[in-house]
This record gives sequence, C-alpha cells and structure tokens, in this order.
Amino acid sequence: MKNKLFIFLIFVIFSACGTTSNKILEEPESDRMRYFDLNNKEISEAEFQEKRSMANIAIQGDSINHKRLVPREESGTIANKQIFFGFLEKELNVELDSTLPIVIIFYPGKDTCNSGGIATKADRKRWYGELEKGLQKIANKPIYIYKDKEGLEERDVLQWKPDPDGTIERLFFKHHYPCSSFVVISENGNYISVFGEIVKEYIWKAVQMIK
Repeated sequence: MKNKLFIFLIFVIFSACGTTSNKILEEPESDRMRYFDLNNKEISEAEFQEKRSMANIAIQGDSINHKRLVPREESGTIANKQIFFGFLEKELNVELDSTLPIVIIFYPGKDTCNSGGIATKADRKRWYGELEKGLQKIANKPIYIYKDKEGLEERDVLQWKPDPDGTIERLFFKHHYPCSSFVVISENGNYISVFGEIVKEYIWKAVQMIK
C-alpha cells in the first residue's frame, strides 16, 4: 500500500512539473510579434505578408514587437521652394541650380537591411558614379544626407553630410525606413519620396516624372 501511495505521489509531482514547464515555455503575450496594416489596425501575419508588396513597406511599429505597413511612396509640395533651396545651400555648403530638380539620398542609420551584403567600396563607388552620370543635365548632383553616421564608415565613398537640425527627416522621412531612401524635389517645389532600398532606375524615373 505504501509503495502504491509513493508511486502515486511521484506521478502527481511529475505531472505538475510538466504543466508548469509548458507554461514557462509559452511565449509571453508582451513578446509576441504583432502586425498592423496601413490604417494601423492589427491583422494576422498571413494578412500582413499578403498586403506587403512593392507598394507597401514594413517598418517597426510602436514597439520592437510591432511591424507596421506604410506606403513605399509619398508625394507633396514644399510651401516655399526658394527658402528651402537657400536653406540647403547655406546649411550644407552646396551650390544648386534652381532650374533643376534636387535629389537627396537619406541614410537613417545602421539597420539589418543596410549593414549586410557583400558590396565593396569599389562596387559602391561604381554604383553611385552610374547614378550621378544618369542625372547629368536633368537634375542637380545628388546630396547625401545621414541621420546617424554609424555604418557609413563601411560605405564612405561619398561626401555624406549630417541632416541639419533633422530638417530633411522631418519633411520627408517620418519613420525609420530600412536601408536608405530618397526624395526628388522639382524646381516648382513638388516632391516624390521613395522609402526603403533604393534603385538607380527608380531615381531616374522619379526625376523624369517630377519634371
């Protein structure tokens, strides 16, 4: 009888341990990844991946466990183009042709998107050289702006300039978009911003569209 009671107690103890262990291994609600659509409405991961496309880009939401969709492209108009052009010339020490569009490449700081890859400095120098060659006569030479310089040492083949008082970020880049982004501003003050990893052909097309 004592042996049977002992075996029963051992069974109860191990059963309880197993239950506790399962609860410990469950992912806490606060750590669970949550997904949000363009209207910041929570959706399932499957819906999120389905809605994610060339037109939408995923960014971090209100916490590190939130992913949110935002449009990849945005357009608008600068209220006073002349003041803005003058501001850039003074703060960045550049000369601009006011009859041509401005192209700004924006580096938000190091992230998982822009810190990977196998491109060398020579590769980047060639890439930016091709970009600038394609913009000759149709736009000003691109301006390269950074928010946070970390990671730029690895790609320092250009004259990157700090964002003066965060002005460029406030006007065109309201979130931390992965990799880098760009904005093209026409001589009339209209602009097109494209967020996420940049492609030369997209920049050339944006210049043609804005003109």
